[in-house]
Amino acid sequence: MKRLSRKRAAIAVACVCLGIACATVPITGRRQLNLANESQLMGMSVTEYGKFLQENPPLPDSDPRVQLTRKVGQRLADAATRFLNENNMSDRVAGFEWSFNVVNDETVNAWCMPGGKVVVYTGILPVTQDEAGLAVVMGHEVAHAIARHGNERMSQGLLLQAGGATLEVLTGQNPGLARDLFLQVFGVGGTLGMLSYSRKHETEGDKLGLVFMAMAGYDPQVAPKFWERMSQGGGQAPPEILSTHPSDATRMRDLEAFMPEALKYYKPGS
Repeated sequence: MKRLSRKRAAIAVACVCLGIACATVPITGRRQLNLANESQLMGMSVTEYGKFLQENPPLPDSDPRVQLTRKVGQRLADAATRFLNENNMSDRVAGFEWSFNVVNDETVNAWCMPGGKVVVYTGILPVTQDEAGLAVVMGHEVAHAIARHGNERMSQGLLLQAGGATLEVLTGQNPGLARDLFLQVFGVGGTLGMLSYSRKHETEGDKLGLVFMAMAGYDPQVAPKFWERMSQGGGQAPPEILSTHPSDATRMRDLEAFMPEALKYYKPGS
């Protein structure tokens, strides 16, 4: 039964991609399926982001870690918006209202919801070490939002778990399932679920993130060192944020291969 459902889903994806539901990811040019209404996803983000911050009070504005996170986040958001504007893709950030918060949690994680709703966990800060390392993490998360990876994964969930129902219909008929899919897609609460980003999305996030951090004035060459620290995990199991990421060797190879392209955008001190 599951095999039949997956086959039908694959056929549906192929059919939809012949129409208008397929979009092109910036920088990589990959075609992707976006069945979910982006405006509705951003609306869900506002709601779930608020709930998360109520249950996990963020650090105060006066905290230096918050100030640094917001500084880095805004530089990255400005760089990403500039890139999209220059490449006639400004619709990718239409309706975005960027928000950057830090929560006191030892989990090694960070995430970004549609519309630019970002949370950084204090547990990842010892690994980032400095401003440039933080830019690697936040550039990667901003890239997920810009690339609409969440929409893509939500679309797959709608096909496989909701029989191809639209997000609007699912929200009306089974709001619990719609919310569960949303939270699983975006790893809210530090638990990456069934629909956590695929390795393809993670590799794409790396590439877009390198470009955005380079345009923001951060040296993209610090990225391989950061991911190397992440992979070490202090002798314990790798952080959950790495659960669906490419293997260490693959990630380093891909980062180095893409580095010449990213460096074209790098202007120190910009």
